[in-house]
Amino acid sequence: MKGLLTDALVAVQFLTVAPALVRRSVTPRELGNSVAYFPLVGLLIGLLLFGLQRLLEAVFPAAVGAAILLGVWILCSGALHFDGFVDAVDGLLGGRTTDDRLRILRDEGVGAFAVAAGGTLLLLKFGALGVIGAKPVALIAAPLLGRWVMSAAVVLCPYARAEGLGRAMKENSGWRHLVGSTAFTAAALAVLAPLVSIAATAAAVVAVGLGAWLLTRFTLGRIPGLTGDIYGALCEVAEALCLVTLAAQWPL
Repeated sequence: MKGLLTDALVAVQFLTVAPALVRRSVTPRELGNSVAYFPLVGLLIGLLLFGLQRLLEAVFPAAVGAAILLGVWILCSGALHFDGFVDAVDGLLGGRTTDDRLRILRDEGVGAFAVAAGGTLLLLKFGALGVIGAKPVALIAAPLLGRWVMSAAVVLCPYARAEGLGRAMKENSGWRHLVGSTAFTAAALAVLAPLVSIAATAAAVVAVGLGAWLLTRFTLGRIPGLTGDIYGALCEVAEALCLVTLAAQWPL
């Protein structure tokens, strides 16, 4: 049980701005095991956002509340995933060779592609959050699915670099971690779906899965594997697709 708790704390520590919960060097094995707990981190973030939204809607207009929610959402991860998204856009759309793209992915600078894509992503999330008040449970589903996509990407896809945290995580995770991650996500969605709409939730899962698959396919056509930035981009895209899908005016 102590080992399981440590693995979960590593996931929280790795994916959020939480202070160091494991006060020692994290082992590669613990990094790999933490992959199974990524959706748990998403659930915790979602519950925080859900509670905050309930408070904000009693005080502020929808647009103001949406802006505050979006700011807190980004703060939860220290903008880690958003930074990965903009870096991924620059890297994948820039550069003429694989080496150029991998170099740009490491570059801390931000280009025109990244600014345009990052702004569009934030506008999509903001717009969806502005109308999500009638279905606030979507605030739990989006970060949950976003982190599940990350865990699936770590296990199923090759890693592009020869070293780094991502490499250690990839080499020490496997199918049992993905099965655990998927089972947890499915159980959480089974509870959440009736509170929103079973049809809409199913549509969101399909949209997230399709979006993640397309982004992964595009990435592997540009570089030989994924990187930490691509994991972050997958999370951001999955969250946005989930929010937009659940914010749609479904007839069912």
